[in-house]
Amino acid sequence: MTASVILKPGREKSLRRHHPWIFTGAIAQVSGHPQSGATVVVRSASGEPFGLGSYSPHSQIRVRLWTFNPQEAIDRSFWQGRLQQAIAARNPLLQDSSQTATRLVAAESDRLPGLIVDRYDRTLVCQLLTAGAEFWRDTIMASLVDLLPGYRLYERSDSDVRAKEGLPLRSGLLYGDEPPDLIEIQEGPIRVQVDVRAGHKTGFYLDQRQNRAIITTLAAQKRVLNCFSYTGGFSLAALAGGASHVLNLDSSTAILKLSAQNHQLNGFASDRYDHLEGDAFQVLRQLREQGEQFDLIVLDPPKFVESKAHLERAARGYKDINRLAFLLLRSGGLLATFSCSGLLEADLFQKIVADAALDAQREAQVLQRLGQASDHPTLLSFPEGFYLKGLICRVIPIP
Repeated sequence: MTASVILKPGREKSLRRHHPWIFTGAIAQVSGHPQSGATVVVRSASGEPFGLGSYSPHSQIRVRLWTFNPQEAIDRSFWQGRLQQAIAARNPLLQDSSQTATRLVAAESDRLPGLIVDRYDRTLVCQLLTAGAEFWRDTIMASLVDLLPGYRLYERSDSDVRAKEGLPLRSGLLYGDEPPDLIEIQEGPIRVQVDVRAGHKTGFYLDQRQNRAIITTLAAQKRVLNCFSYTGGFSLAALAGGASHVLNLDSSTAILKLSAQNHQLNGFASDRYDHLEGDAFQVLRQLREQGEQFDLIVLDPPKFVESKAHLERAARGYKDINRLAFLLLRSGGLLATFSCSGLLEADLFQKIVADAALDAQREAQVLQRLGQASDHPTLLSFPEGFYLKGLICRVIPIP
């Protein structure tokens, strides 16, 4: 018999809006003894069933809804159908030979909480981040093999998020042959080598694909600074767009080495780019002291906000790095600035950037608001799925 989670009176409001998360504070009692990841029926205080979800005894998010139809079975057919629907939505990208890396499954936004599947050429990199996804591991993998024959499956469930679910970190081959040390992908005119074993996230920042294409259109004849440059994605885009020179700044020697390989792979002349290792906050101050100036600066820092308790400190970090960028921009220069912190709302991010410009004594305009690529959709009932926020700002020339 399926266990039930009974909510406290009035705590079903978010479920009526089809938000998939139930926190511990909303639960009155658990009927039965569900194991980690098992399916439970979610009921209101009066006993009305709202749907079926996965039970996570170690997480503050105690239940994540799979379906709001209490009559729907959570079984192999369910997974086959949901995965097929997610993959079909990306079919135009799968058929586009100029784009060989795609997010195929985007967790809650594809109504599959805790599951990420990214495609790099013929390799699928999977992240199972919740107790529910872990519970259905074998079914998920079998379904992916059926739906996408000819792909190898590699796991990167090594995110700290799993610890909150009481799950160990896991990574390694799931199906097929071992992937090469580096997988080459195509992103428009750019070729990129991706390390799916040890790279950030699943290997590359696929969510920035469309924003990199925008940078290509803005970079002609510009001197560019690419902060938190990782393996050079924005730099390669800028050089493809005709940038006169790009300086890549990152804190990792190994990452900068791979970035240099990517620049060589694309045939860019070595005098058009440089790599600099260091802490961005310190290096930007040093560049300012040296009188350096740039026409275009890209700020794509890692997530600064891990919890609401860190929000104020993170806001100070975002303000400082943006202030330094404004100080390094020539009059008329462009700043492409991003935050991937889901807890930092778009309006607050814009206010932080505005305060940074004010402190730098620069007047600036927002030319464009940016977000994550279209294969990273946001479910309307799950606004938390919109996490990547970006602004392209122009420093107004001083008469």
